[in-house]
This record gives sequence, C-alpha cells and structure tokens, in this order.
Amino acid sequence: MRSVVLDVGETLVDETRIFERWADRLGVPRLAFFGLMGAVLVEGRPLMDAFRLVKPDFELDAESAAWRADEPESMRENFDAGDLYADVRPALAELRAMGMNVVVAGNQPSAAGISLQAMELPANAVHVSEDWGVAKPDPAFFTRVVEAADATPGDILYVGDRIDNDVLPAKQAGLRTALLRRGMLGYLHAGRAEAREADTVLDNLAELPGWIAAQAE
Repeated sequence: MRSVVLDVGETLVDETRIFERWADRLGVPRLAFFGLMGAVLVEGRPLMDAFRLVKPDFELDAESAAWRADEPESMRENFDAGDLYADVRPALAELRAMGMNVVVAGNQPSAAGISLQAMELPANAVHVSEDWGVAKPDPAFFTRVVEAADATPGDILYVGDRIDNDVLPAKQAGLRTALLRRGMLGYLHAGRAEAREADTVLDNLAELPGWIAAQAE
C-alpha cells in the first residue's frame, strides 16, 4: 500500500454535537432524536427519515438556509477541530511517518472542506464531494479518489464507517478497504455479513498503522 484515503463523518469527525444541535433546533429531546436515528437506520431507511418523523415537512436545504438566517454566527450543522476524534492526528501523523500518502476524501459540502483545511491535519490533501461534483457511492467518486491518491487502485486503502458508501463501492473500484467500527452506522454495519468484504475491520484509527505495517511483512 502506498496511499491511505479516509472518509470524514464518523471516521475523522465525531458528529455527536452536530446531531445534538439538530435536535435542539427541531425542539425534540436529544435522546429521543438519537433513538429515532438509530431506529430508521436499523430499518434500512435514509437518515433523513428521522428528521421527518419529528417534522413531516422537513427538507434539508430549506431548513439549513433558515437556520443559517436565524443563527449566522453559530456552528449549526458544521464542525470544527473540537469534533475530531482523539486518535485522528496521531494516526495520520504515524501514517505519514511510514511514508504513506494520506488523503482525506468524503461526502461533504465545500464548507466542510474549508474547515478541514483549517485544521492543518497531517494529510497530503483534503477533498470533498461538493467540490468534485460527485458523491459516494457513485463509481466516479472513487475514480477521483484514485486520481487524488496518485497510485494504482490496489495500492490504495480506503477507510470509512459504512459498507454501502465506503467498503463495497471502493472494493468494486479495485481499492483495498478498512471498515471503521464507530459511529451509528459503523457499529451497525460491522455486525453485518457484508463486513467480511472489507480487508479489515478496525475499532479505531490507532490500529490502522500497525495493520498496514503487518501487511508488508
């Protein structure tokens, strides 16, 4: 392996505070909102269904615009360095020290790309889907990943928390894959039979450098 490409949400960024703010915005207790999100995901439904259970006419773009108008200075659905998982910087730094080309590439708006760049992560490059004009699981997204990683597909490891958006489409593109067991979908997907499609299932990013080093032995 020459390159490691990492997803963003629940791979690098803990989205807990984002969903807490959404619960507050929608006027529902946080625990109830988290329970609804878990319920729709177990049923295989889109996450937005949890929002619509609380507010039947919920439309993300309209709600985000209204929130931005009401609270232009607040974090709203955005994130900052305080939302990074604690293992992110040490793991990425260790990968760089091993000579890996470290790239961040996930389904995120352009504003998230700006936030990630401002964090000065130990990564060679940061890319987000809105800037690319294509999002996972579209195969074209992984074509862009291969270009960004500057390596042949078999020399790239894609790391993410989802089977549907990360493991399966990355594998179909010829990449190696690591399923990260954290976040609501990470725990849920790690328990499914399809998790065997991943080259490895990890509990945290701290395990990643050691696993990569073991593949070279």
